[in-house]
Amino acid sequence: MKFIDEVKIFVRSGSGGPGSVSWRREKFVPRGGPDGGDGGRGGNVVFKVNPQLGTLLDFKFNRRFLAEDGNGGERQNMTGAGGKDAVVEVPLGTVVKSADGGQILADLSTKDSVYTFLEGGRGGKGNNFFKNSVNQAPKYAQPGEPGAEAEVRLELKLLADVGIIGFPNAGKSTLISRISAARPKIADYPFTTLVPNLGVVQGAGEKSFVVADIPGLIKGAHTGAGLGIKFLKHIERTKFFVHLVDASGFSGRDPSEDFDDINEELKLYDKTKKNEEGFFELGTRKQIVVLNKSDVLDDSTKKELMGKFKKKKMTPLFLSAVTGQGIKELVDEMTRLLNDYEKENQD
Repeated sequence: MKFIDEVKIFVRSGSGGPGSVSWRREKFVPRGGPDGGDGGRGGNVVFKVNPQLGTLLDFKFNRRFLAEDGNGGERQNMTGAGGKDAVVEVPLGTVVKSADGGQILADLSTKDSVYTFLEGGRGGKGNNFFKNSVNQAPKYAQPGEPGAEAEVRLELKLLADVGIIGFPNAGKSTLISRISAARPKIADYPFTTLVPNLGVVQGAGEKSFVVADIPGLIKGAHTGAGLGIKFLKHIERTKFFVHLVDASGFSGRDPSEDFDDINEELKLYDKTKKNEEGFFELGTRKQIVVLNKSDVLDDSTKKELMGKFKKKKMTPLFLSAVTGQGIKELVDEMTRLLNDYEKENQD
């Protein structure tokens, strides 16, 4: 399934129905007077979370959502039927923004989120409404109020507790396949992962949580290198990061420099988003540093790497996603940090 996380759509609420000009016509009732009913209200435009949706793919084929107009009023003071709402179902974690993306209108981050964006126009009053002692036979009625229309931008930000970041081929997909039931595509070439992957991890005791791996982040991503920073918005909501570093040296890169390069990209991303409403900085987010592929390292190399990261005031975990070495220790540490986060953020 193609992963789509941004789309622009057109929405319009319904217009109110016109009021009716009608006269009471009954036998033995002379001068029956006006009996025109009011028009019905136009339908609203409503955004509603559908937990069964995982992407914005459906909007690739349907980008116009129009609510129904209200029906006109009828004789015998009958009010016209209201128009049906246009209910736009979106995935959990969708943000509704203005067309230019500059203003957040709604953040649908809970499974029961509902947001009424445009209200339908009111129905017009029938001629019976205007009857009074001076004008007992009004020959006019109100038209219904017109509906409103707008273009909006929908952006999907995945809801995950933990974000896994790191260079391509650091082993993010292999790790998420070891700690959860997720089965992402894994191959020995850069950018195997083209979309974020989500997995549910069973932690210690009854604790379970969602992790997401973020693809395509390399040095220069903020200028468009690799997959750019297209997917970084999917870890804005995460509580902390697992920063996976390829410690094997087979890539020809220095693990310590890789760590610094990724953190620099996070800071540069923050600069591009600093004035955006609802944005939370990534560069200062707490991290668990994990040195992957450590099964090929000897003790002296491990000691050297530990010293480099200690200078950065980080204590890394040594892990091998392939052999399973260090997996339990990592899951336990993730569980501990999540428990600490929840305690610190209790109401």
